[in-house]
Amino acid sequence: MLDKLEEIYSRYLNLEEQMSDPEIISDMNKYKKISQSYKELKEIVEAYKIYKETVEGIEAAQEMLKEDDPEMQEMAKEELSTLKKKEVELNEEIKYLLIPKDPEDSKDVIFEIRSGTGGDEASIFAGDLYRMYSKYFEIRGFKTEVVSINEGTVGGYSKIVIEVNGENVYGTLKFESGAHRVQRVPKTESQGRVHTSAATVVVMPKLEMEDININKADLKVDTFRSSGAGGQHVNKTESGVRFTHLPTGIVAESTDGRSQIKNREIAIQRLYSKIYEAQREKHENEVASKRKSLVGSGDRSGKIRTYNYPQNRVTDHRINLTLYSLDKIIEGNINDVIEALQVAENTEKLKAQEES
Repeated sequence: MLDKLEEIYSRYLNLEEQMSDPEIISDMNKYKKISQSYKELKEIVEAYKIYKETVEGIEAAQEMLKEDDPEMQEMAKEELSTLKKKEVELNEEIKYLLIPKDPEDSKDVIFEIRSGTGGDEASIFAGDLYRMYSKYFEIRGFKTEVVSINEGTVGGYSKIVIEVNGENVYGTLKFESGAHRVQRVPKTESQGRVHTSAATVVVMPKLEMEDININKADLKVDTFRSSGAGGQHVNKTESGVRFTHLPTGIVAESTDGRSQIKNREIAIQRLYSKIYEAQREKHENEVASKRKSLVGSGDRSGKIRTYNYPQNRVTDHRINLTLYSLDKIIEGNINDVIEALQVAENTEKLKAQEES
C-alpha cells in the first residue's frame, strides 16, 4: 500500500507543479481539469502524510523499547499502543480513499423527472419530487437551470428537465436514477383510499466531446419542426435537432427546448451519453472480471424507492434502507439516503478490490 501511496503523492506534486505553469494557466479547460485532479488527490495525500508520520513514530517507539531505562521503556509502550491504534484506523480510512472513483462523478448533470403510472396523481408526485430535489440542490449549493417543463393537467409535471451544476454533482445524484413510487391518498380521491403512483428520474452526466471517442466529421445534423402540442413557435420554426453518429448509427434528438441552440445542446448530450454507454458496455464485456455494482447500475426500469405517506416511511429497495422521516425527506433532507447509498457502493467496491 505504501508504494501505491507514494506513487499518488508523486502525481500530486507533479499536478501542483503543472498548476503554476503559465502555458497551462492560460488554457482554462486544461487548468480546470488539472485543478480538479489535484483537488481529488489532496485528501488521500494528507491522510498518507499522517500515516507515514505514524509509521515512523512506531519505528522510533520500537527503538526506544531497546533502551535500558525502564522509564523510557514505559513511555515507549504507551506511545506504541497509541500509534498502533492510530495506524489501524488510518489503514481503514486509506482503504476507502483508495477505492477508484467513477471518472464521471465530478461532472454536472442533466436531471429529468417524468410522471409514470397513476394519471394526474403521478404528475403531482413528479412535482413533489422536483420540489424535494430543488430544496436539496439549494442545501448543497448546486446551481440549476430549467431546460424544459411540461405541466400536468391538475398540477405538478408530466416532465421536467433541468441542468444541475456544482461540485461532484453526478457522484452525488447518480443513484437517484430509477422508478420512484408513492403510496398515499391522492387529492383527487374522494373515498379516502390509498393509491400507488410512480415517477421516473433519469440522471445523465454532462459529457464533452473529449470524454468519448467522437470525430466531428462523423456527425450528421438535421433540424426539423416539432410535432404535436407546443404552440405556434414550435410548429413554425425548425427548433428540433437530430444528431446521427454515422459509424454506429446511434441517433439522438431533442425538441425539449424552445430554441434550436438549446435543443442542439440537449441532443448532443444525449448522443454523447448513448455512445459513452455503448463504449462503457463494450469495455465492461472485455474486462469480465470487473464486478458491476448493483447500487450503481442505474436500472431505470426497476423500482428503487417507495414514499409511503400514511406511515411517514421512505424505503430504498436496493439497500433495504427504511427511514420513518418522510416529512423531512420530502422537504429536501435526503442526504441520509444518498450517503447510505454511497457507503453501500464503496463497501461493494472495496470487497471487489480485496477479492481481486
